[in-house]
Amino acid sequence: MSLMPDPANRPRLRHLPWLALGWSAVALGFAGVVLPILPTTPFLILAAFAFSKSSPRLRQWLVDHQIFGGPIRDWEENGAIRPRYKVMACTAMALVLLVSVLSSFSGTVILIQLIAMGSAAAFILSRPNGD
Repeated sequence: MSLMPDPANRPRLRHLPWLALGWSAVALGFAGVVLPILPTTPFLILAAFAFSKSSPRLRQWLVDHQIFGGPIRDWEENGAIRPRYKVMACTAMALVLLVSVLSSFSGTVILIQLIAMGSAAAFILSRPNGD
């Protein structure tokens, strides 16, 4: 009689971090639907990746989702971002920068935001257009 548990009966704990990351990303992505500053699509792409490491069924559910599946497929197949989402992302970044300027943030903070958001906007705009 062995004191070690049978490996076949042990839960697959190695998938737990990926599942946790996937569900956290889904929650943040869904929150981004109602919060204008929080981006939805990048979190759902992250969730699809995390689920690919832990649960093919959950990944397929997300990729086949009627609303959120299209942008995920666009990204995975072509590295593409739909023009509508490009406009939304760049507009949100511009509004955040405007609020910072109007709130009299220090020049250093505004410069850091400008560099970070300008880089993000350049990346987004450089991607091909999705369907």
